[in-house]
This record gives sequence, C-alpha cells and structure tokens, in this order.
Amino acid sequence: MHAQPAYVHTPVSPSSDTRKVVVDIAGLNKYYSAFHVLKGIDLTVREGERIVLCGPSGSGKSTLIRCINRLEIAEKGSILINNTDLSQATREAARVRSEIGMVFQHFNLFPHMSVLDNCILAPMSVRGLSRKKAVELAQHFLNKVGIASQADKYPSQLSGGQQQRVAIARALCMEPKIMLFDEPTSALDPEMVSEVLDVMVNLAGSGMTMLCVTHEMGFARQVAERVLFLDGGMIIEDSPPNDFFNAPKSPRAKAFLAQIVH
Repeated sequence: MHAQPAYVHTPVSPSSDTRKVVVDIAGLNKYYSAFHVLKGIDLTVREGERIVLCGPSGSGKSTLIRCINRLEIAEKGSILINNTDLSQATREAARVRSEIGMVFQHFNLFPHMSVLDNCILAPMSVRGLSRKKAVELAQHFLNKVGIASQADKYPSQLSGGQQQRVAIARALCMEPKIMLFDEPTSALDPEMVSEVLDVMVNLAGSGMTMLCVTHEMGFARQVAERVLFLDGGMIIEDSPPNDFFNAPKSPRAKAFLAQIVH
C-alpha cells in the first residue's frame, strides 16, 4: 500500500443523506456485439460523494463510467446528470457533459502541445474563455497538482506520474462538477503511483464528486464513501469501505479481496 496524506471522512447512510442527486442511472444495459457488458445497472450518486468501483477485469467498471460521460452509448436505460438525460444528443446534454471531467489510464495528452497548451485548449474551444483567462485557470490547477514548473514542457519530457497529474489538471481546467477516473494509476511505474494518488486524495478533500475505477485498495479505504464491487456486468455489492473490506457479503467479493489485499 502507498503512503497517503491523512484524510478522514464520516460516511453518510443513504437514508439520511440529504445531498442533491447528481447522477441517476436506471436500468442501464450495454452490449458489445453479442457480449452483454452491463446488465441492468441502477446507481444514484449524490453531490460530493466519493465512489470507488472495483472488480475483476471485464466486469464492466470502465464501461459504466464511460457511459456516464457518453463516451459509450448504452442500448437501454437512462442516465440523468443533474436531471438532464444524457442519452439524448441535445444542446443541454452537451453542456452538462462538458461539466464531467475524465482522467484516462493512458493520459491522452496531445504530444505536439506543451503542458500549458494541453490545459487551455478545451476551456478556450468549448467554454469560450479568452486565452488570458484560460492561462490563469491552467496555472492555478497545474499549481494545485504540483506541476506548475513543467508548464512549457511537452508530454514526452515528463515522467508517467507527471503526465497523469497534467491530465488531472487539464480535466480540472473545465471546472467540472463530477470527476471520473478510469484506472488512473494502472499504467504507471510503482514509484509514481503515490504522487498521483496524493493529488486525488487532495481533490477528494475539496468536496469534488468522484467516481474512480481503481485497484488501489488503500485509496478506496481512505477516500471512498462507497465501494461498488462489479462482476459480470452487475453491481454485486454497494457498501461503505469498512463493511466491504471487513465483511464482504458475496463469495465473489471475498475471493476478489483475497487476491488483491495483502
């Protein structure tokens, strides 16, 4: 497990949680040809919640968060983000989608652009910010992730951990209401993992709504309010981390934890 800054939260039981619902998924089904990858997913996420999705490869974790950002289109079911249906290709759906930040496994930075230019592109082209405003925003978030000194470098000049921190800063430059992370540390060398997790821990402390696909169980224990365990395209368990790690309900979750938690 990687050392991380102290971060304490008080889990809130769903019955007493009065925070606004920002993601409401009902009956979501997704197919890749004949493969039924998501099978009737129902999920509600409240403002400021920190949710970790875990499970074996092929269980549908990444597909689920890609559907939330409309990078994948589900064949059946609904996804409401702040009461806007993202299944419809409307102007309002496009606006709401621009408020969802996404950090990928492989950074997806533009190699021919400097760090700064990677960060200001979307705020200028999508949100219509002036270059001056976009640069101010980029400098603020690059500083927040501890990489402001690298603003003029190109992605190839940075380590993997630095590139992923740039990717997080780039997503934050759109000032998203929701952040999605798709295995953000899995492509990194082990010694670079903690620097990215530290940034994510600090982001969680700011009150950002976060859904994170990860196998970093130390991060899940420390930061998550809820852990979702997926298997076979279904959410098998949805529990506070203490319950999930100490008393998993399903034999499948017990077997999974036995393999990855030491």
